[in-house]
Amino acid sequence: MRLEDLRSPAELKQLSYEELDALAAEIRRRVVDVVAQRGGHLASNLGVVELTIALHRVFDIPADKLIFDVGHQSYVHKLLTGRYWRFPSLRTFGGLAGFPKPSESEYDVFETGHASTAISAALGMARARDLNGGKNQVIALVGDGALTGGLCYEALNDAGSSGTRMIVILNDNEMSISQNVGALSRHLTDLRVSKGWTSTKRVVKTRLQKVPVIGKPAYKLVHAAKTFVKSFFVDEGFFSALGFHYFGPIDGHDIRRMEHTLRLAKEFDGPAVIHVLTQKGHGYPKAEQAPDRFHGIAPFYVETGLLREGKTGPSFSAEMGEELRAMAREDHRIVAVTAAMKDGTGLSGFGEEFPGRLFDVGIAEEHAVTMAAGMAAAGMKPFTAIYATFFQRAYDQMIHDVCMQRLPVTFLLDRAGLVGEDGETHHGVWDFAAMLPVPNLTVLAPRDVRELRRMLRWAGEAAGPVAIRYGRGGIDLGENLPSRPFRPGRWEILESGVDCALLAVGSMVKEAIETRRILAEQYHIRAALVNCSSVKPMDRALLGSLSDRPLVTMEEHVLLGGFGSAVACRCAEEGWPAPMLMFGIPDAFIPHGSRGQLMRTLGLCPDQMAKRIQAELNGRREHGGGAPGA
Repeated sequence: MRLEDLRSPAELKQLSYEELDALAAEIRRRVVDVVAQRGGHLASNLGVVELTIALHRVFDIPADKLIFDVGHQSYVHKLLTGRYWRFPSLRTFGGLAGFPKPSESEYDVFETGHASTAISAALGMARARDLNGGKNQVIALVGDGALTGGLCYEALNDAGSSGTRMIVILNDNEMSISQNVGALSRHLTDLRVSKGWTSTKRVVKTRLQKVPVIGKPAYKLVHAAKTFVKSFFVDEGFFSALGFHYFGPIDGHDIRRMEHTLRLAKEFDGPAVIHVLTQKGHGYPKAEQAPDRFHGIAPFYVETGLLREGKTGPSFSAEMGEELRAMAREDHRIVAVTAAMKDGTGLSGFGEEFPGRLFDVGIAEEHAVTMAAGMAAAGMKPFTAIYATFFQRAYDQMIHDVCMQRLPVTFLLDRAGLVGEDGETHHGVWDFAAMLPVPNLTVLAPRDVRELRRMLRWAGEAAGPVAIRYGRGGIDLGENLPSRPFRPGRWEILESGVDCALLAVGSMVKEAIETRRILAEQYHIRAALVNCSSVKPMDRALLGSLSDRPLVTMEEHVLLGGFGSAVACRCAEEGWPAPMLMFGIPDAFIPHGSRGQLMRTLGLCPDQMAKRIQAELNGRREHGGGAPGA
């Protein structure tokens, strides 16, 4: 059977193992070809092909519930569940999502995009099943990288102590986004030696039972002692202590062995862990050799593995990493902290130069922030780099452990704003709303990479907590705009104008420059342009001086609780007119698509904003508010 002819995953149950092997090879080709065109998560999906096939052969999904942790390894699942023909639309606007989405298919039972959540969600579904008298299975597929997050242990402890029937599949590929770190990784390495024990046990059982008369009694004696003997080969007490029955490790690329183990776990009346060994990038040599580079990758050429379009221009992440390295050479107190995102946040070079001063804590954002607070309390200057959307997970620690104590921790919020094809779970558009109400915290957003470097220098000398948010790509507005040493609480007037004032923050400064040009050339509107990079504290004096003209705020952030809301509050407190328009992201979750497509959909492109500004000013003129440009 060809993959394109598969109408339902139930048809997998009718195939021979030879046919399944051929199907697995075809799946890999399809995944590689589409990701090469669209970009996405490649290595992790190539590693779970046989495992996903085995799951659909043993379980009756969606009656049985399969929950992916993070969900970036769900491409094979999508191909097996009726989405073959739509698969080329992966991660495009209006196309298939790169993560599970219940709105997309009944086979996707829970939406996931952040790590370490699947076991908790699965336990909730299992308990709902029990309360309703159901008999179905609930399976959480979790990567070993996700197990560096504390939420997993809260769920494991709860499930094990209650004895709730569920299955946790630990997909152990020895790598999360950055190479796995910590004691858990070493523990899983120890568990891998039990493959030898499992093989030995199978041989002993077979041979002893064939011995006449004494064979079966001898096997029973060996079997009774197996727990004692096994302790010399395998340290599986970690999961047993939590109340889980442990199966494994199992070769995750052997469908026959996987099926056998899954059926055993299916019959077990209690919580079970199946430890599966897989290889990231399996079947595509380029990804096997460099699984970190092919974890999440832009479109590339299959033959060479090279990107179709080389990176152009600066990168906020790379510029941050270079500047922080320079600062660390001058100040031994500077350390860097990240949560499994060393490469993505631009800290790889820092780690190479200062290996003892970079701390990758795994997928544990809460721990990263509180640990940084402890280091700051002991006299260090921690710079904690976390994706903006993942920083939400450390909200309590940011407030209680850092800001309340006025500790000099600098939060570097990478991937702020619309991140494009990863979609709802990854857009970093709630950080202002989370941070602006918190006392003692300075909140900054650079207009470009040059200003980011100046902010980092200032933060290195700051006496309290600082947050700097910046986008996924990079912006360099050049040397023609005014530039001066950064100081919080001070905004920059980039262009003068009397008809209105554009108050732009972060990435929107670039959009505001083009908006101002369109206003002047097409509508003869003279707009002042202000870079409001110090979001908290804001420049009260400059804001007051601009209150004699209509104000327009621009931000790549939700409007509720964002920069525009803060400006409106300040205007209300001072008795100044509220902003005429506030451009930003509405009260909605934004789907996946390219940043350009999303910006246009949201009305945040310069031509769209200029048109709205012109219409609003004309409306005011018609109602006696004065004519722009007069």
